[in-house]
This record gives sequence, C-alpha cells and structure tokens, in this order.
Amino acid sequence: MKNNLKNLREELKLSQDAFGSNLNVSRQTINSIENGKFDPSLPLAMKIAKFFNKRIEDIFYTEN
Repeated sequence: MKNNLKNLREELKLSQDAFGSNLNVSRQTINSIENGKFDPSLPLAMKIAKFFNKRIEDIFYTEN
C-alpha cells in the first residue's frame, strides 16, 4: 500500500521519532510505513488519520 505519510509529517516539521512518540510506536515503525515495507493495522491507521485530521483514504491508497 502506498501513502503520503512522509509528506504530511514533514509539513509539520516532525521527525519520525517525534511522530512515533505521538502515536506510541517506534521510529522504525514510522520508517517502515513511510517506505511501504509495513502496512499499519486499522487502529494505527485510524490514529494516524486522526492525528492529521484526514480520512484514512486520504493518507493510504493502492496503486492501480
């Protein structure tokens, strides 16, 4: 699954570590999600969407 998490995070000038701390996950988890190596669980995807005040599908998408 693709995402625009890195762009959203960088717009807020948050490091991966700081963003992970806000979500109670590691920097490595954030890095893996941003690089498409790990798809977040639905609860984590919902936390991420809530953090950015966006819909899940505005952050995560599939390539057609």
